[in-house]
Amino acid sequence: MERFEFKSETKELLQMMAHSLYSSKDVCLRELISNASDALDRRRFEAVKDPSKLDASETLEIKISADKENRTLVVEDNGDGMTREELISNLGTIAHSGTKAFVENLKKANPNEQSSLIGQFGVGFYSVFILADNVTVETKRVGQDKAYIFKSTGDGSYTIEETEKAGFGTRITMNLRPSDAEDNLEDFTNEWTIKQTVKKYSDFVQYPVMVLCEHKHHREGVEEAEGHDVSTCNDPTHQVTEKKWEQANSMKAIWLKSDKEVTDEEYNDFYKTLTYDYQDPLLRININAEGNMEFKGLVFIPSKAPFDMNYRDTKYGLRLYAQHVLIMDKCQELVPDYLRFLKGVVDSSDLNLNLSREILQKDKMIGRIRKHVVKKILDALENLKTNDPDKYMTFWENYSRVIKEGAASDYDNKDRLLKLMKFISTYTVSEDEKQASDAKDTENGETKKASKSQTTFEEYIARMPEDQKDIYAITGESLEVVRNSPHLEAFLQKGYEVLYLIDPYDEILFANVPEVQGKKIVFIGRGEVELGSEEEKKEQREKLESQKKDYNALMDALKDKLSNEIESVRLSSRLTTSPACLVSQEGDMSPQLQRLISKMGHNNMPQTKRILEINPNHPLLQKLLTKFGANDKDPMIGKYAQLLYGQSLLAEGSPLPDPVEYTKLVTELMVGSL
Repeated sequence: MERFEFKSETKELLQMMAHSLYSSKDVCLRELISNASDALDRRRFEAVKDPSKLDASETLEIKISADKENRTLVVEDNGDGMTREELISNLGTIAHSGTKAFVENLKKANPNEQSSLIGQFGVGFYSVFILADNVTVETKRVGQDKAYIFKSTGDGSYTIEETEKAGFGTRITMNLRPSDAEDNLEDFTNEWTIKQTVKKYSDFVQYPVMVLCEHKHHREGVEEAEGHDVSTCNDPTHQVTEKKWEQANSMKAIWLKSDKEVTDEEYNDFYKTLTYDYQDPLLRININAEGNMEFKGLVFIPSKAPFDMNYRDTKYGLRLYAQHVLIMDKCQELVPDYLRFLKGVVDSSDLNLNLSREILQKDKMIGRIRKHVVKKILDALENLKTNDPDKYMTFWENYSRVIKEGAASDYDNKDRLLKLMKFISTYTVSEDEKQASDAKDTENGETKKASKSQTTFEEYIARMPEDQKDIYAITGESLEVVRNSPHLEAFLQKGYEVLYLIDPYDEILFANVPEVQGKKIVFIGRGEVELGSEEEKKEQREKLESQKKDYNALMDALKDKLSNEIESVRLSSRLTTSPACLVSQEGDMSPQLQRLISKMGHNNMPQTKRILEINPNHPLLQKLLTKFGANDKDPMIGKYAQLLYGQSLLAEGSPLPDPVEYTKLVTELMVGSL
């Protein structure tokens, strides 16, 4: 006998299971049936390549039996089984990156989410310790002579030794804890409880789930007589008890059925079985392709983004069936990376059963299926956006980032993906505030909070004034920051709508997609700004040229005082009420994106200097010009330069390089003015 220690993350998970963290204790049976089904899939697939691995007379199935006296529950399959090394790998280790994050998510989640996360993360075996205080696993790998037995009490260690086993597959025996109605721990020695749980979670499993049930009937020769009702007779001497296997699941391949044959409830149940999600899906897409290629698909969009959607090593993809045989559980080749949140199945009668990962990547049929799946998903999302805006907003709030990824990477579908996008803008915020001002809270009279409605590019372009040629946007870390930015002043004055891009990925997106529907995306915090008609632009240029003559010397002095922080100083045509702002040069990243990249560990990025724009019409600059004209050596000029720079950083939501020094400077200038 060999003894092994579980790793630290596994130990912590075992403790959480043992202390009955979950409200749905029956999740354990769901997980074990799912694992058994996977083992049967693997054996079935192996037998396609090597028929000797499955005798024609053998039925692939899952068996569940209970012993009331000894309080044991057994789940057995005749799947592919495990070797000693596979026991250690599959049961002794949680072989996932992000395990620590998963455990933390598990602690924070509500009870329903917790049971969902168990299945999504693929640690279903450990759920045995929700029901049992110790477990025994006997297993024999197909084609191997040796069998092994795994034992654990969930205390942080387990043992493995050789054993004898007649057939191939895996048999799991759990010593059950006492049932506890108050803690939602049902009695899993009760056949009704077992059958109901199978029906609830595993009705769509593609193999028979057989439950050993007791049947009582009268002995032969006991006849119905006057005063003797056979149906209600409880005389043990008249009865015989027999045990029979009963199939508890329907085995319905739901994706092969017509949409009219299946209820929404059945679809939702299948989705929950497939994904372990406790919520209904947000959207269901039935796919039926005929003609040059034939396949059926059933695809779901979860109502909430999967917790591991953005984990680097997360495996995604749809279940791939060939001729109704499961080929691959997560076939990434069926969907592009940006649709990695999709759940579902694809079943093709045209695919070869002997597909390997390498062949899949080159298979033209897989490429055509993928293209068709993407088209159907985008069709469904466009329809949802048009016909159910509220539900679409739920989708967008959960999946906006990946749709943006798609627009930046999927050239063929870029325009369709751009049409799916929605953004907060100066217009939508203004409209929300108007509506909120008219709707008072009936209880306390306070104004209701604005709802943050959003706009599409089509809606934005339709509202553009005739003299506006480009789509304007501003980046920032939050709505509160961008909506108060001084960069907006001239645009608001002209009535030009500006998109608020508060997702850091927006900047990456529009670096790859510089225009939409022939309109250039212009970031108003970069480059120079000229607004209005050609005549208005000419008038503005002439005015600035005239003002430069007065401000040139002051701008040179400000640049000299801030040489470590800025590239240059220039007069601004974008400011109307603020004294100054910082502007990036065309092609430069915003400071927000630079900070984000630095947080990700890329600290060696060169820091680009920006341009300080000053407003020649602001009283502060006019007084500073007068002060400079009286004495261009005045030491206060340098202090005011630092003050303008600090104010510009604060106005855009950027941190001050030295907050203490800035506070001292403000205090000194306040004292001097009193």
